[in-house]
Amino acid sequence: MPGFLKEFLNRNGTGMGLAILGLVLFWTIVLIILPQVSMLDFSFRPNLPPPEIGGPKDIYTAENYKYLIFGPEGGSQDYNAVDLRVFFRTLVAAICVTIFNLILCYPIAYYLGQTKGNHIRIFALMLIIPYWINEILRAFALRIIFGETGVLNNFFVGLGVFDTPFDFIRNDIALYAGLGYAYILLMIFPIYNVIESLDRNQIEAARDMGASWIKIHRRVVIPYAKPGISSGCTMVFMLSAGALAAPQILGGPSSLWFTQLIYQQFNDNSDWPQGAAYAVVLLVTCILLVLAIMRLFKVNMGDIGK
Repeated sequence: MPGFLKEFLNRNGTGMGLAILGLVLFWTIVLIILPQVSMLDFSFRPNLPPPEIGGPKDIYTAENYKYLIFGPEGGSQDYNAVDLRVFFRTLVAAICVTIFNLILCYPIAYYLGQTKGNHIRIFALMLIIPYWINEILRAFALRIIFGETGVLNNFFVGLGVFDTPFDFIRNDIALYAGLGYAYILLMIFPIYNVIESLDRNQIEAARDMGASWIKIHRRVVIPYAKPGISSGCTMVFMLSAGALAAPQILGGPSSLWFTQLIYQQFNDNSDWPQGAAYAVVLLVTCILLVLAIMRLFKVNMGDIGK
């Protein structure tokens, strides 16, 4: 028996340890690995009527992936410009949402982690309570707020900032705000958990040596909080790129999300192989992008798991 497994069983007890390992294996294999393997298998299959599935025509093919790049055969364009544009716009938008959340949440996480007192618990509770409401209901609430007759437009028109209501939805402001708001806790609490363990004496020592607040954060706090920042950015980016409810509800006519294309292939076109291929491409691209950024900023996989 490997040493780490023996230590785990000794620490948690044989029965409880085996139960935990069984649940983890069930979660990992049955709920994560097997569905992804099935999706990968679907992506290399042709779209056939049910009676022909498993027959001589049901052979592996890369046509579903070629369709994403080149579009239908005999099309008027050399490349599938529409789907590729939506794909890259989704990735860029997810990166922008992640950066926006990091800039917004880092000061909040630092304040929560380095400030003592009962009011911090109240502040944290105020952050959590809105997320007791379903994500779809929150998205509809944001649509009301950002609508032409919503709270924001009434406020700005009343102040004279706008002469006529501004279309926040058509300009994608509502969508990006909704995505940022949807995953804000996933950015705050990983950073907060790390900063909370930072010794306050290190900050005081840097202040005594004349370091500015910017240099303290750049040299002391941010390097220490790198595991939490990495974890938060990874979760926000992956979930933003794979979001569906917010783009459906808050997106304007020109803000088609790649997940909406996947949804259309599965449900509207009943083309499961094509939808599976699109889903695999999105998943693999997001994983590769996260690994590349981790390598760029010298972050280990173990840092994200802390």
